[in-house]
Amino acid sequence: MTEQDNIMLPSLREKGHEITRMPDDLMEQLKIIMQNSQQFQEMMMMYKCAIREVQTKAEVLNDEMSVRYHRNPISSIISRVKKPESITQKLMRKGLPFTVEAIMANLSDVAGVRIICEFIDDIYTIAAMLAMQDDLKLIKIKDYIKYPKDNGYRSYHMIVEIPVFFSKGKTPMRVEIQIRTIAMDFWASLDHELKYKKNINPEDEEIIAAELLSCADRIAETDMIMQQIRMKLDAVEHDKDVTEIIIDE
Repeated sequence: MTEQDNIMLPSLREKGHEITRMPDDLMEQLKIIMQNSQQFQEMMMMYKCAIREVQTKAEVLNDEMSVRYHRNPISSIISRVKKPESITQKLMRKGLPFTVEAIMANLSDVAGVRIICEFIDDIYTIAAMLAMQDDLKLIKIKDYIKYPKDNGYRSYHMIVEIPVFFSKGKTPMRVEIQIRTIAMDFWASLDHELKYKKNINPEDEEIIAAELLSCADRIAETDMIMQQIRMKLDAVEHDKDVTEIIIDE
């Protein structure tokens, strides 16, 4: 962004109260400035490339485990780069200037990769394998599976820094990785959708929140049962292989 693009809100606080929502007209102006800024476009391209690097790593691990263990621990991989509106709102909440420099230095979740696994132990396996790679720097971990959020949200979060090679040289880029089961992802998607529903009165909102929390607990229990079933099946398969080896000998 040029100096003209380095916009700071006139006031991020009024009478000691933090402003949590930006006026729509100002939001639209900042969105247009961002989208028309060459530097902003280059930054978004760099985050997309960082996503590609992380996604490739996950796909390679999935392919290896498919051959070695005859199953794919990863069901799907989803990626996204934050929209200009979301970036703008987060900069505003942090009281930061609307510059590329501020974004890259202070926001760790502009680039996001979501890895969907079938079983809970696959989550920790994939996370450990990614963390061991010597060109990937682990910045932060939040384990919302062992320590769920109050609303029932469960997922394993990693903030990583990965080098991306461009024509001007190597640039370390931060990416947020979320790893969760299919059931956890279904719950999180539904929770996110309901949060942005308009015209819900406080009573209904409270009831829905309680029902979602109850669903989250049942989903977590189901994930654990499915994990145990798979372990039993793996044990049966292992015993069968051992028996076949003995017979062959």
